[in-house]
Amino acid sequence: MAHESHNVTGARTLPADLSAPAFVDGWQTRGLLVGAVFSVIAVILAFLGQTLDPEHLGWDHLLRAWVLGLMLTFGWCVGGLALLMVQYCSGGKWGLLLRRPLEAMSRTLPLIFIYWLVPVIFIKKLYLWANFKSDSDTAAALKSGLIDEAQKHCIDFKRPMLNPEMFVIVGLICFVIWFFYMWRLQSMARRRDADTIENTPYWIKKFENFSGPGIVVYALTMTAAVIYWVMSMDVTWFSSVYGLLFLVGQGYSVLAFSIIVSIALSKAEPFKTILRQTEQHDLGKLTFAFVMLNIYLAFSQFLIIWSGNLPEEIPWYLDRIRGHWGVIITLDFIFHWLIPFSMLLSRDIKRNKKRLTRVCQWMIFAKAFDLFWLIEPNYKDAARNLHFSFGILEYAAVPVAMASFWVAFFSLQLKSRALVQVNDPHLAEILEPEHAHA
Repeated sequence: MAHESHNVTGARTLPADLSAPAFVDGWQTRGLLVGAVFSVIAVILAFLGQTLDPEHLGWDHLLRAWVLGLMLTFGWCVGGLALLMVQYCSGGKWGLLLRRPLEAMSRTLPLIFIYWLVPVIFIKKLYLWANFKSDSDTAAALKSGLIDEAQKHCIDFKRPMLNPEMFVIVGLICFVIWFFYMWRLQSMARRRDADTIENTPYWIKKFENFSGPGIVVYALTMTAAVIYWVMSMDVTWFSSVYGLLFLVGQGYSVLAFSIIVSIALSKAEPFKTILRQTEQHDLGKLTFAFVMLNIYLAFSQFLIIWSGNLPEEIPWYLDRIRGHWGVIITLDFIFHWLIPFSMLLSRDIKRNKKRLTRVCQWMIFAKAFDLFWLIEPNYKDAARNLHFSFGILEYAAVPVAMASFWVAFFSLQLKSRALVQVNDPHLAEILEPEHAHA
């Protein structure tokens, strides 16, 4: 999409063509290729795991890894939609940089819906509660040793909520709401782009009025989704902060991905002109804040439960600490918090494109590692029993394949709009020459 050259007196000039650079096509091609290769690898690993060691449940591990890939890409998509609404409410120059990538991330929702259909189809493989329709079913399972007393009580008590029909209904309601907010924001953005800069106050107010309640709706629907999709894997587990942990985690990974995209786009116009070191530094500081908030919430939950030492709460952590899982949680703390925290303390790293990109890439890996720690110990064969198998390797292959296909779809969406909104009031400021800093 081409625009007239935009100039500000004494400032830098935007090029006439504000569309995505040609190398974005390469992102799409590589995403499809990597996705196809790792899909084949995942199927081979599942087959080998099931054939060589049937007890290690090769195909079951593939489904669990699928949920990991779903939650990772879902975080980028719906988290991108949420951060877009946050930006409309807060304002700031960083929105001019991230608006188009965030819009493109939110438009990947159709692919996330397709990903979600797999847990719907294989619900009985992934969720213990889906196998019991009545109290008599759980009584028989308890007698045969398939479930324990605590699981029986929770399944019977939560059956009005945790049943296959409600799983589908709640999921569909959430997707309809997300689709509505995604469509509405895209529609408003296109109309704003076609309007004059003199009407900016009207559009700012309109976006604020729509996005403010939207953030609340997002928080509620996202919490409902993660309760059904992840938390209910362990039917005995409950946490009042669980949704908030995923909400902050989505901000953590969305910012990391957005920074990687923005820095990569800055190799060519128009991002080469608008991505100043000042705004890059600001994005690094915002990411640092999410790193701090992420560990604060996670450790607060752990500290409160551990100090309370209640028998109905601590098994969830014991499942993730004992049986060599202590190594994983230690690495999770190092990967997920200590390394990003230490790196983002540095002003020089936040202002260096290559180094900041490496930190953000690490953060995405750390987020996937954390999801593995959250998901795998929910199952009886893995709780307090970390063991190596071909199935465990699927936790690398499946999410890589799913993320690669998602990146390909994201790249397609990124190419559909001009990368810079020329009637944004922050454009003049962001085109000013950068001042020297001591």
